[in-house]
Amino acid sequence: LQLSGITKRYPGVVANDGVSLTVEPGQIHAVLGENGAGKSTLMKIIYGAVQPDAGSLHWNGQPVQVGSPAAARALGISMVYQHFSLFDTLTAAENVWLGLDKSLSLEEVSRRIRHVAGEYGLEVDPLRPVHALSVGERQRVEIVRSLLTDPQLLILDEPTSVLTPQAVDKLFVTLRQLADKGC
Repeated sequence: LQLSGITKRYPGVVANDGVSLTVEPGQIHAVLGENGAGKSTLMKIIYGAVQPDAGSLHWNGQPVQVGSPAAARALGISMVYQHFSLFDTLTAAENVWLGLDKSLSLEEVSRRIRHVAGEYGLEVDPLRPVHALSVGERQRVEIVRSLLTDPQLLILDEPTSVLTPQAVDKLFVTLRQLADKGC
């Protein structure tokens, strides 16, 4: 991923001003800054949820315009937002299934969740209703949902803000596993 001169303005504020960033396969980056510094805006630009006013984005060496999150996922870019987008009344598997190609059965999605969760040590029970999950468990559901798309780039917006120190340690182990695989 290569960003060059990314700028995003909102009325009365410049969220991103000429941001450039390069991310190579297998790297882990932390984008740090104060509240309101434009970190989430930049991540949403990469994911196609927000369009930049200026600048360019190159993906795998090719210039691209990521017009939507669906377009980002098609490129191999996935994102877990700071504020989760799960339906409390559905199970973890049903929530994951909503964002996937419906050619898979719910049973197959549950099986894949168990496989990916086990592979990365994320402990997700696909049959549990979301309302019965802790905040950390909800985040794991979101991460597993992203991993089921087999991303080349995984963006986590404020991933440690809701986690216990032990959960943060587990998350970092998972991130290192992903990086070792070239994500």
